[in-house]
Amino acid sequence: MRLILAATLLASTSPAAAQALHQYGGLAISPTGDRVAAIESAGGHGVVTVRGTADGRVLRTIDPCKTCIYSGLSFAPNGDLVFLVRDTAAVRLSYADATTTRTIATIPGIAQTPRVSPDGTRIALLVTLGAAKESGATQAGVRMIGEIGEKNDEQRLAVFDIAKTAATTVTPLSPAGRYVYEYDWTPDGRGFVATTALGNGDNNWWVATLDAIDARTGAVRPIAKPATQLNQPRVSPDGRTVAYIGGLMSDFGSIGGDVFTVPLAGGTPRNITAGAKSTVTTIDWTAGGLRTVTLAGDSIQFGTLTPGQPVAPGFAKPASSAAGDGRAVFSADGRVAAAVVQDYEHAPAIYAGPVAAPATGVRQITHDNDAAPVLASARSIAWQNEGYDVQGWLLAPRTAPAGKAPMITMVHGGPSAASMPGYVSAGSTNGALLKAGYYVFLPNPRGSYGQGEAFTAANKRDFGGGDLRDILAGIDAVERVAPVDDARLGLGGCSYGGFMAMWTNTQTNRFKAIVAGAGLSNWVSYYGTNGIDQWLLPFFGKTMYDDIKAYEDVSAVYQAKKAKTPTFIYVGERDIEVPPTQSIEWWHALKDRNVPVSLVIYPDAGHCVSAPEQASDVRARSIAWFDRYVKGAK
Repeated sequence: MRLILAATLLASTSPAAAQALHQYGGLAISPTGDRVAAIESAGGHGVVTVRGTADGRVLRTIDPCKTCIYSGLSFAPNGDLVFLVRDTAAVRLSYADATTTRTIATIPGIAQTPRVSPDGTRIALLVTLGAAKESGATQAGVRMIGEIGEKNDEQRLAVFDIAKTAATTVTPLSPAGRYVYEYDWTPDGRGFVATTALGNGDNNWWVATLDAIDARTGAVRPIAKPATQLNQPRVSPDGRTVAYIGGLMSDFGSIGGDVFTVPLAGGTPRNITAGAKSTVTTIDWTAGGLRTVTLAGDSIQFGTLTPGQPVAPGFAKPASSAAGDGRAVFSADGRVAAAVVQDYEHAPAIYAGPVAAPATGVRQITHDNDAAPVLASARSIAWQNEGYDVQGWLLAPRTAPAGKAPMITMVHGGPSAASMPGYVSAGSTNGALLKAGYYVFLPNPRGSYGQGEAFTAANKRDFGGGDLRDILAGIDAVERVAPVDDARLGLGGCSYGGFMAMWTNTQTNRFKAIVAGAGLSNWVSYYGTNGIDQWLLPFFGKTMYDDIKAYEDVSAVYQAKKAKTPTFIYVGERDIEVPPTQSIEWWHALKDRNVPVSLVIYPDAGHCVSAPEQASDVRARSIAWFDRYVKGAK
């Protein structure tokens, strides 16, 4: 139930609005830490841009295909660059040395995560040959016709020799039937550590195991079967130990938890950050030791981790960061870090510098967006509820409206995620709401990242219980410090936020209007119709068939008689994470109760509706709904 560490689709920025901003995607750092590479654009075609980390100066641009999309930036040990070039027919694995760019292989399907071997002679790549859909459960699913469940896309590991003639056929290394999610080379180049699962890749990440894969034969050897979800396996420089992030994670890619280590030979994982009051979101095992990015309350921190000790923080900022497949990238020796950083009042910029110097180390090195207008006044709000420390963000219009103002609360997806600062543009729903005179509240209730693993796990078997009480207490906290009109409150969210929007309608009449995107109204029918039922087991403890009452107890349809709040519902036609039938059930229930309701199902759309034209329509309808029922409320 994807968020992806942003509040929801409703808080996202439209491509049209983003055109004036300079975008930095897929940031990578050279082994020596002297250069960074990113896919940069100003709303149009992106090009690979290499900059110096000392001053952000552009050293080189690489653009071998004016109509293609680039991804998967990764530096080789010698400082050369590899990346993926995608057109409508295939994906090309490309290698750029100091003067030329050439194709290493052409993949008839989709591909991601190229990584060069430690000796610089081979490139590993995750490939899905003949893919029927884009990788990931949030993408639009295939049509449900024919014999169901008998054929799945398989993401497998392939290896290519850099010195050989460009490969036109691809023979995967890892065995068929096993989906590979993430991997890391072992330092000797003889193999990989990987997270893998048998069968359906969209569904089985929640039961993925930590495995070793032989780089010559493709043979798979189990290392550990952790009791938690796991992300980002990384091998120690001596090749003896694997570290990974383990925790309660509701989505692949929404990374958060504690750091665990286990011998590469196999064994029982050991939690080396147990009890921390923060959430680790990225790790890297460098020659200088483990490096981390953590979310601690309202701030990100880049730091150094020594097993058994608290993370030694370096750079820290109340902001969000992104780079590569994590939240920051680190040089081979761990001395230099880089990331794309933004907050609600500052547009994205590349930051880079030494990790261990908090005051003078990691700093802003690009200034393309310095003139971007500031549309929001952001404030971190902290409160306590039922023994928990809770945090959220309040966005206010730069020009405060006269008297008390209406407010919209946006609940993030996940639930294992967090609302983190992201630049508010004129074309985003947050920007439009602020311009229309609304305050916007983005709470991180129990179940969220940022307060430690116990806080993240606090909503197990309690969806819509303690987390809703935290949100309501947070609104009270906001009203104590800001001129918010309690008689004019609205609520919105997508995915898990959509569930919370539907469920809240049965628990309180405090909100005057609700917008529910890709929400869950009936956990019983959801279990039997969604494409990712395995995610439910860590939260409910049992399948729906073994404990149906637990699923009924948090289903809005079973309490529909209490729902009175006008609701706009939207969902994608081909959403496999939360099928549109969940929205239809809730629409039908509200219609039956004569509650004002509108439902829009967007054709061919996946989870939370991301196509530009459709997302723009969602935003327009959402704001119109709030204007109608919140602004005019008595």
